[in-house]
Amino acid sequence: MAAPPANFNAAEADNLEDIEKQFAVKVVQHMSTYWSILERVKGSTLRLTKIDEEIYEHLKKEFPEFDPAATIDENEMKSKTGKERWRNFMMAYEKRVDDYNFGTVVRVNPTFEYGEDTTIFVPRMQFYAIEIARNKMGLNDWIFEKAKKERREAAANAE
Repeated sequence: MAAPPANFNAAEADNLEDIEKQFAVKVVQHMSTYWSILERVKGSTLRLTKIDEEIYEHLKKEFPEFDPAATIDENEMKSKTGKERWRNFMMAYEKRVDDYNFGTVVRVNPTFEYGEDTTIFVPRMQFYAIEIARNKMGLNDWIFEKAKKERREAAANAE
């Protein structure tokens, strides 16, 4: 994607509905793909990037208070201090993780499915950090188990 012209003024730019729709489609595709993967593979065995372990250790170092099992406090995460901490964390991956700053959604709690009231909009790098931690702790394995049970039940009903 080309950079905007030097005289581009974002405050005066048109809000192009088609671009917003395309962006929303990308976010939903990412969310759906990730959920489908979790239904087929235990999260605890899944790698989201080539550097999951590094991201996980960095998350623990920079956010020692972060509990992957807890509900994310969006106000805290998006406060001035929270934004600054996350921006510093994410910039370490600017040249190493594709689309590190592209927007996506993350569930506010690992026990929730994706839904309007159970997700927040975040940069992709935050999604990776949070979901890598959840996967390492086995907090997303229930999705695989639930889907496995549903597949078994569907197969039994088809017989």
